Amino acid sequence: MPPAYDAPDGVGLSSDVVRACAEEGIPIHFLNGSHGDDYGTLFASGLTGMALTKRTQLRAYEDERGLILAKAFVGGKLQSQANMLRYAAKYRKAADPELHQALTLAATEVLDPLPAAQRLSGAIDEATRAALMGAEGRAAARYWQAVATLIPPELAWPGRETQGARDRFNATLNYGYGVLRAQVRQALLLAGLEPNAGFLHADRPGKPSLTLDLIEEFRQAVVDRTLIGQVNRGFAIVQDDEGRLDGPTRKRIVEKVLERMESTEPYEGKRQPLRHILQLQARHIATFVRGERPAYEPFVMGW
Repeated sequence: MPPAYDAPDGVGLSSDVVRACAEEGIPIHFLNGSHGDDYGTLFASGLTGMALTKRTQLRAYEDERGLILAKAFVGGKLQSQANMLRYAAKYRKAADPELHQALTLAATEVLDPLPAAQRLSGAIDEATRAALMGAEGRAAARYWQAVATLIPPELAWPGRETQGARDRFNATLNYGYGVLRAQVRQALLLAGLEPNAGFLHADRPGKPSLTLDLIEEFRQAVVDRTLIGQVNRGFAIVQDDEGRLDGPTRKRIVEKVLERMESTEPYEGKRQPLRHILQLQARHIATFVRGERPAYEPFVMGW
């Protein structure tokens, strides 16, 4: 069953609605209207069991399995960023050869930090995490520089901003990531994993670090591709005076992101829905940390 998302501000949910969702196994996600943070989710009781998986997940942080996973999350993200740019370039080859060439070059450059990151060995510590986050940051700077060429000039996009962004496209991206983040957390819970105990992202109070790890594999395939396409098709982004997206805008973002989750991508030899791929990736993390899988391979979007 698809998840339910919160209604506009000031609208309540009756106990009957909550009970019906719980009985059907439908989670209810609550998203912040201004920047898309998923500040809460209601799940049916009993969903977050599987103590063995959680114990092995925590132990994996102390040995080479933790670094293997962290490198996979970074590698998957960088390869998907490159493929997102290749996907955009493919449809501009005839209409704008110069932009096609620039995007193709950027796709190559996004991958420049990857070899050094993949050579890291041992366990996760401050040095290895800093090296991985540095590689991710350098690739992200080049990626968003290229994405800027794909955003309609009337949006006056200032470049990528996360927390506190008030411009229309960043607010839209942030809200879309919030929708995806809730889906990732749900997949991790269903796989028996602890969403707050990650490998690439450091543990902090209230920070769902494993959710933030796994989401890296899916940002481009689910959110970036969808919302870049939407704004190029004239999607009207409406905000109030404080930069909060209005109800119809939020509703459309949710609809389009969830619609994309049902579309297919190449995965393990066949095309599968992204929702299914996300759940399988979460299960692969679980089987890897339990020693039932010899390696963990990240999901990489096709183009």
